[in-house]
Amino acid sequence: MARVVAFVPDLLFGSKVQGMLAAAGHEVDLVSTSDAARERVSGASVVVVDLTAGDPDVAGIVGAVPSLAFYSHVDAEVRARAEQAGYDLVVPRSRMAREGADLVGRLVG
Repeated sequence: MARVVAFVPDLLFGSKVQGMLAAAGHEVDLVSTSDAARERVSGASVVVVDLTAGDPDVAGIVGAVPSLAFYSHVDAEVRARAEQAGYDLVVPRSRMAREGADLVGRLVG
C-alpha cells in the first residue's frame, strides 16, 4: 500500500505502530530521531510523528508528504502548535493506538 516513515522514539509504542501499519499492508520505516525522519521522508507516502518526544525539530518534516501526528491528550498546546505547523491529521496517542492504520489509509486515499 504505502511507504510510511514513522518517527516514534518510544521503542514499545514504536513497535506497536510498526506492527499495526505492517499488518495493514504498509511498508514501515521506523526511526527514532527527527534527523533520520527528515533523511528518509523523500519517497515516503506518509510520515507519522510522535509529538510526545519533545523534539522541536519535527516541524521541519511537515509539508513534504501527508502527515499524521499524535500527542498526549493532556497537552492541548502541543496539538494547537502541530495544527498551526501544518500536520494533516493531529490525534491523541490513544486514538493513534486504536486507529493508526485507518488514519494512514485515509491519508493515502
